Amino acid sequence: VQLQASGGGLVQPGGSLRLSCAASGITFSFYDMGWYRQAPGKQRELVAFITTGRSTKYADSVKGRFTISRDNAKNTVYLQMNSLKPEDTAVYYCRLGAESDYWGQGTLVTVSS
Repeated sequence: VQLQASGGGLVQPGGSLRLSCAASGITFSFYDMGWYRQAPGKQRELVAFITTGRSTKYADSVKGRFTISRDNAKNTVYLQMNSLKPEDTAVYYCRLGAESDYWGQGTLVTVSS
């Protein structure tokens, strides 16, 4: 199993980014997927989650600003992040399911003016 996350970068407050996580080595459509983040000095936290049936859930801090989606034909899960705030600065990780040890390598998002 490999998860390749990409799309991070430097963005000004109020800006947008779209993260991608491409999966290989699995039948992607069979698995729930999650995006997590870890800010400096803080624990890793769940940001957004999408099930095989495309049900979604979000951390309260990102509701209304972030959208998780998936494209099973491309084996990819996305995180569209709008209205970014400095407190969204973190390394973002994708994860296979909710309890697996399969994580992407992380992509850094920095929100700063």
